[in-house]
Amino acid sequence: MAASCLKLYYTGEQTLMKQAHLSVRIYGHVQGVFFRYFAQDIARRLGLKGYVRNLSNGDAVEVEAEGNKQQLEKLVEQLKIGPPAARVKKVETNWSDYTGQFDEFRIRY
Repeated sequence: MAASCLKLYYTGEQTLMKQAHLSVRIYGHVQGVFFRYFAQDIARRLGLKGYVRNLSNGDAVEVEAEGNKQQLEKLVEQLKIGPPAARVKKVETNWSDYTGQFDEFRIRY
């Protein structure tokens, strides 16, 4: 990934945290199986901010998330699995610059 997609933040603990923005589309049997609640729970546990929503085509879920890049990568790994009733067929990811536009992680309707 290009360095321009990452923003470095200095923390009080004298460590550098790479912050990024992640857009994900998850395809398959992912609606009506608690996928949004699953994604919200994982994202919140990882300290990420953003949203998850069903797409109108009926076979995809969209996630927009920001935070520590390593935590975002963990989120992607969980989204590839999904909740027990889901059947994930394809996951598309797009990384970009951190914007700070979200204040929490929520489900959008």
